[in-house]
Amino acid sequence: MKIGISTTTIEPALTGGHIDGIGVYTNALVTGLPAFGCEVRGMSFPPFPSQRGLAPFVASEAFSHSFIVSSLRDILSPSFVRYRPEVDLFHATDYRIVRMECPVVATLHDAIPLKYPQWCRPRLRTLKNWVQKNAARNADHVVALSHHAVAELVEYFDVDPDKISVVPCGAHEAWAQAPDPEEVAAALARHGLKPGYFLFVGTLQPRKNVERILDAYLSLPQNLRRQRQLVIVGRAGWQCEQLVRKLKAAMQNGEPVVWLNRIEGDYQLRLLYAGAGIFVFPSLYEGFGIPVVEAFASGVPVLTSNTTSLPEVSAGAALEVDPLNTGEITHGMQQLAESDALRERCIAAGRLRARELTWANSVERMAAVYRTVLQS
Repeated sequence: MKIGISTTTIEPALTGGHIDGIGVYTNALVTGLPAFGCEVRGMSFPPFPSQRGLAPFVASEAFSHSFIVSSLRDILSPSFVRYRPEVDLFHATDYRIVRMECPVVATLHDAIPLKYPQWCRPRLRTLKNWVQKNAARNADHVVALSHHAVAELVEYFDVDPDKISVVPCGAHEAWAQAPDPEEVAAALARHGLKPGYFLFVGTLQPRKNVERILDAYLSLPQNLRRQRQLVIVGRAGWQCEQLVRKLKAAMQNGEPVVWLNRIEGDYQLRLLYAGAGIFVFPSLYEGFGIPVVEAFASGVPVLTSNTTSLPEVSAGAALEVDPLNTGEITHGMQQLAESDALRERCIAAGRLRARELTWANSVERMAAVYRTVLQS
């Protein structure tokens, strides 16, 4: 099968830039699909030009217009068919869905922009949401990352539920391999960290709930805070000005809080997971929640939310709390910090769950979806 993949979200890495969760997802497909009988061809929207040699990604060609222009032409000229890629099927991984003269599969990661617009970047938000909702109609088949997401995709994107397949995300096998202890120790020393800290990983934005994580941590007994630092790994995103002020104030007040906003590459991140004692991820909303699986694979006990897709992802392997209840987050953090038995139980269950949620399994299931669509 010749499969086209949208590569817009992974091309920033060509110049040393950061790729987000959708970029991680896209890269897993691009690099993994050839093992399952798929010849991959990348396509991207401007401003990234046509490029060759996108190793480790894929040789890519550019669409002729930006996504906004392409979508508006689709909507305003419904009889106009423009793109004829030389592929059997095109997979839009990043909501950029335009009509083509081949079957189109689209991954809709979540309905956050439509259901919770207040959590998203404000610039052109209304226009982007309208375009995305209309663009979703160009998909012949839709992929959801969790069963939780299906009802929301039906409601907010008007997707026919019979056209939806659920294909969960995963973690690469490397996450289950313990890094070199000397490299872990060097990384921790470089950042001023002591082993056993509470760790959060993710962009600083409202739905990640980092402000409540900080408040919960500061409510822990002082002797526990002295034993275990709080390490926040993530870039400043949007609507996080108050959070950044609180993080800086806590550090200035001598609290053992560390904010690392410039960690690049999976291996550097793996070193930080390896040094962690507890992974804290009480997100308000996740379409899936890849960091939870990465923590499971790394052998770190996890505290996460009891809402949205996260209970489906953890399947009982994590300690689940109400993400809106700061006191409950505090109690959960203290439980995991003080109970060796609870930590060991979560570590063992997490490792088992991680073996089920691998990118290899995800990519194999995706290739099966392609074959089903092409045969229909």
